[in-house]
Amino acid sequence: MKSKLQQEVGGCDRKATRRNMLQTAGLGGLSLAAMHSAPVAAQVEYTTQNVRRSSRPSDLKITDLRIAFIHQAPMRVPIIRIDTNQGITGYGEVRDGGSPKYALMLKSRILGENPCNVEKLFKKIKQFGGHSRQAGGVCGVEMALWDLAGKAYGVPAFQMLGGKYRDKIRLYSDTTISRDPDEYARRMKARLDMGYTFLKMDIGINQLRGERDIITAPLGFDWARDRDTAHPFTAIQLTDKAIDRLVGYVAAVREQIGYEVPLAADHFGHFSVNSAIRLAKALTPYQMAWLEDLVPWQYTELWQQITAAVDVPTLTGEDIYLKEPFMKLIEARAVDMIQPDLASSGGLLETKRIGDYAEEHGVAMAMHFAGSPISFMANLHCAAATQNFIALEHHSVDVDWWEDMVTGPMKPLVQDGFAAVPDGPGLGIEIVEDVVREHLMPGEEYFAPTDEWNTNRANDRLWS
Repeated sequence: MKSKLQQEVGGCDRKATRRNMLQTAGLGGLSLAAMHSAPVAAQVEYTTQNVRRSSRPSDLKITDLRIAFIHQAPMRVPIIRIDTNQGITGYGEVRDGGSPKYALMLKSRILGENPCNVEKLFKKIKQFGGHSRQAGGVCGVEMALWDLAGKAYGVPAFQMLGGKYRDKIRLYSDTTISRDPDEYARRMKARLDMGYTFLKMDIGINQLRGERDIITAPLGFDWARDRDTAHPFTAIQLTDKAIDRLVGYVAAVREQIGYEVPLAADHFGHFSVNSAIRLAKALTPYQMAWLEDLVPWQYTELWQQITAAVDVPTLTGEDIYLKEPFMKLIEARAVDMIQPDLASSGGLLETKRIGDYAEEHGVAMAMHFAGSPISFMANLHCAAATQNFIALEHHSVDVDWWEDMVTGPMKPLVQDGFAAVPDGPGLGIEIVEDVVREHLMPGEEYFAPTDEWNTNRANDRLWS
């Protein structure tokens, strides 16, 4: 005879078993009739073999890295795909205009590693990054690692960065230039009519090319050759006429768009600090949101000189790799705002750290971007997780197939000048193969094998 307690326990066990079987049936498992008659051992075996597993994160290993090189997006962009032993794939990209080899040479360093150890792997490969496009491989791999880790754990990247401050990201729209001020103004107004709440224009000496008695430069100055000469060494100066002409573009734009919307400016050209200060002062009445890259980012003292002399906000940073150079600019109060490009600055986590450091010092952060929807999504996650964020650049407004490269987020990706923060796992996207294949660089293959990059014969250690 069973005791009353044993009978009660047995009844509870039977109820629990029946409830579990009903749940299994509800998930598309055994029929109710089959479940009633199935032995307990069979039910356990069925459940353990058919439970949905997106990943076993602790056993995840990197097995491959491949590249698909697209173009006219509007830039050339190498897309990275990292594969794993569990069938999970992560995506990243080398910064626009960068070489795929910046990523391929990292393959041997990450094969066999667990991609969920993002910071560990970043520290392992960050020595192979450099400023501007040279950081593209490290940053692209870092993006793909967050994509993999998020997919393995079933959470969006922003959640792994500490959560989000906002559900949608403000975009600022770059606009195709025109040498006709009225046409340029119409193009800027068209962006405003599309719903963009933040605008940027390019105004620089390239718009004055070919005109006489407007730019002072050494005789024989070659625009194409001397573009690689830094600003302090070109001996180029702006005449009053040149400044009036450049200011005229801004005046025409402001007349069209008004003064309620922020208007930033970029791509001035390689001229002297004195000319930069004179131009900035002339632009003061037009309430510029910022003036970008008036001199190269590494000249901290020159930036201090410019920022102290003008009443227009100054900004730099799209070509800086890692947080330490940003720290130097911020601590010196050399610029009013910073603008990292996540595909150069170190990826999602490093860029958030840069933003956090700037926030502690009262400095706002805009974000530079000119790539594919993959890096775009990485930027959205980082911007969502960083409190002092202002706006993210969008360079592909006029590329009609740009959004079609990915699936996952709600379409359209951009609505009224904002992009919703994706809530899918990882970066929240998957590649649309047909679209990417259609827009590959001539002569390039779609994620072709890269076995020649599998072996590392170098000693990478930086210390003895």
